[in-house]
Amino acid sequence: MFVGANGVGKTNLYKALGLFRAAADGTLTRAVAEEGGIESVLWAGKRRKGEPVRLILKGYFEELAYGVEVGLPHSYAVEIGLRAPTQAAFTIEPLIKEERLIVRHRQRDVVMMERKGPLVTLRGEDGKRQAHNNAVLPSETALATFRDGARYPELEAVRRELLDWRLYHDFRTDAGSPIRRPCHAITTPTLSEDGRDLAAVLATLSVIRGDMVDVARAIDDAFPGARLYAGDEGSWCHFELQFPDMPRPLAAHELSDGTLKYLCLLAALMGYRLPSLIALNEPEGSLHSSLLPPLARLIGRAAQSARIWIVTHSESLAKAVADETGKGPRRVIKIDGETSIEGLGMSGRFRSEDDDGDVAE
Repeated sequence: MFVGANGVGKTNLYKALGLFRAAADGTLTRAVAEEGGIESVLWAGKRRKGEPVRLILKGYFEELAYGVEVGLPHSYAVEIGLRAPTQAAFTIEPLIKEERLIVRHRQRDVVMMERKGPLVTLRGEDGKRQAHNNAVLPSETALATFRDGARYPELEAVRRELLDWRLYHDFRTDAGSPIRRPCHAITTPTLSEDGRDLAAVLATLSVIRGDMVDVARAIDDAFPGARLYAGDEGSWCHFELQFPDMPRPLAAHELSDGTLKYLCLLAALMGYRLPSLIALNEPEGSLHSSLLPPLARLIGRAAQSARIWIVTHSESLAKAVADETGKGPRRVIKIDGETSIEGLGMSGRFRSEDDDGDVAE
């Protein structure tokens, strides 16, 4: 969990996760363009002379939910920059300059994929290196392009891991929101990032799994005495919430914004199948303070089977989550215009963890 003041860069950390996921689904350069282009995502601070102006993303994966057969630590890095004068691209189009996937095997780093400009070199399952020139457009990632899991299992494992992530930035709760309407009756194990299939996720728990005990407890925890009904009718899924002081249950279009958002968070954290990583950006928005402890309990429960990444302004939520999980928040700060995480060293470890050897999460 990350806490900090406005403007220190908390949301940028959250958005970095989205860029990683975009690298896996092939939309990375489009995502950068939609953020305002390469000039908008570059840090405007000091740079070393002679270094190219680039956005660099690098992540380490100690465990892969979809990489059991691989079972090795991985690192994936991608660098984005502007076109060279001779490149066939739009003038300020963000382009992939370099890419690299490394596996740690028997105490040494093995490069499984390396891309420099138009040249991509891959190491196959047999250990042999294969070069592919101009097989990938400058606006595409090799991670998304080479999808042969039999020949390149490490690449496939990282790609599938990233595609499994779910990032929940906000849920529309206005009168025209699709969350307030019934949705198609299709088994839905995981809530979509905009929450439009909320009714299907809740109905999947009720009808397909046939067990709403934990959900009923979570509803009663947040809204004492309330009961949730979810199911299908014809080709549609719907849900209702019965409050003890109301003569009839309320349908989705009748619920308050805060109640509806809480149900979305509940579905995201209690779905039939949780993704390997769930990221929540300021989940406390629109919620009454009385809902923060129940939300913390939802987070604590989900953290037993998924990695949870939270960005919040709320010290109350941070404390409640720490009480539930035993893990305190990390504070995001800004120094000379640069976003930093308090206590995080250049090694990637937090100072408090260097003493006991635990790797920072």
